[in-house]
Amino acid sequence: MDLFENVNIKQVNQKEQQRFQPLAERMRPEILDEFAGQKHLIGEGKPIRKMIENNDVFSMIFWGPPGVGKTTLALIIAKKVYAEFIQISAVSSGVKDVRQAIEKAELNQKHLNRRTILFIDEIHRFNKAQQDSLLHSVESGVITLIGATTENPSFEVIPPLLSRCRVYILEDLSEGDLLILAKNAIVKDAEISKYKIKIQDEKLLLKFSGGDARRLLNGLELAVKSTIPESNGSLTITNEILKEAFQKNYIRYDKNAEEHYNIISAFIKSIRGSDPDAAVYWLARMLKGGEDPKFIARRMIVLASEDIGNADPYGITIATSAFTAVNYIGMPEARLVLSQAATYLASAPKSNASYIAISDAIAEVENTGELSVPLHLRNAPTKLMKDLEYGKDYKYSHDFEGHFTEQQYLPEELKDKVYYKPKGIGEESKIKDRLKNWWKFKKR
Repeated sequence: MDLFENVNIKQVNQKEQQRFQPLAERMRPEILDEFAGQKHLIGEGKPIRKMIENNDVFSMIFWGPPGVGKTTLALIIAKKVYAEFIQISAVSSGVKDVRQAIEKAELNQKHLNRRTILFIDEIHRFNKAQQDSLLHSVESGVITLIGATTENPSFEVIPPLLSRCRVYILEDLSEGDLLILAKNAIVKDAEISKYKIKIQDEKLLLKFSGGDARRLLNGLELAVKSTIPESNGSLTITNEILKEAFQKNYIRYDKNAEEHYNIISAFIKSIRGSDPDAAVYWLARMLKGGEDPKFIARRMIVLASEDIGNADPYGITIATSAFTAVNYIGMPEARLVLSQAATYLASAPKSNASYIAISDAIAEVENTGELSVPLHLRNAPTKLMKDLEYGKDYKYSHDFEGHFTEQQYLPEELKDKVYYKPKGIGEESKIKDRLKNWWKFKKR
């Protein structure tokens, strides 16, 4: 028996549909004059407003943090230039979806003389093959691509596609922008405007939103639904209700966004600059934001060689051990291991001499090419090689006093080159003295 046999299913009208949408969706603006922020792009005489006014739309990438209007702006553009709007997400779509969109765009162009805007959310998640599939259609104008990304597009968008698009940076919304959005919702939204809403601390609402308009509005809606109105229709949203609505997790840190690179950069530079307090602060920011602790540990291994080196050779042991421990125990205990490693490395003496040495040596190889290995250093496994004097006159260091000889190890053309120049700090000061004595012996 069909459970729905005797049920009269009515067509849901648009108003009823909207009632089930989140507040952020219900309040999505449809014209530029209602759009919050980004005046550097949509203000009078600014590029996107001029593009719409001239009906001259082109492919572009919107780069900015979550909730600043990337999707909304793309929708407004499509509506104003009378283009068909096809939206796909790089998270759940592939080459097949792109091809279907392109086929639809070709039909629009051929039979309707209508342009098609293909909006790809989180375009940075497309791999190279998926991005390659867009190139011809973007180049030929079959589709106008608008990509949205929270990551620096120069990191994740392939150069051929990037060169065919203009990149526009969408900035964080100001507190003023966010406050206007909240007040407009309280006054204009059909659902929450039924109440006389008062917010105990507007600043806290803005803080919890983290600059994200979507988070602001949806958090506000949840706070309203969590508050019991008074008999006269008044409704006061307390700080406790706000905390519950936003679940106290208001630190913006997208592991795939530019902020990810900014904070790991601040962390590494704090350790390099020997500031353990700043190091643990940025570490806390990353952990609170959900960063992979193994990523942090890996970066400290690199830093231990690049910035500490032989000034404290134990640094790389600490960093490597930290990675192993983090891998074994996971979070939340891994934070203790990471903190120990970060504070040790920040407090250690610093030297980048080994980093400079390999950088200079690589530059030398690139400049001079493949210089010949001196005969006395060559391997001689066959009689012919021995006859050619491979390995002749090689001096086995352990047969000499101090386990050192004055023989030459660099190619003849580079015999006086010095790449590794130890700093006079930490353990490296001892290495510096030791090498200094050997160099004197070598030049006698």
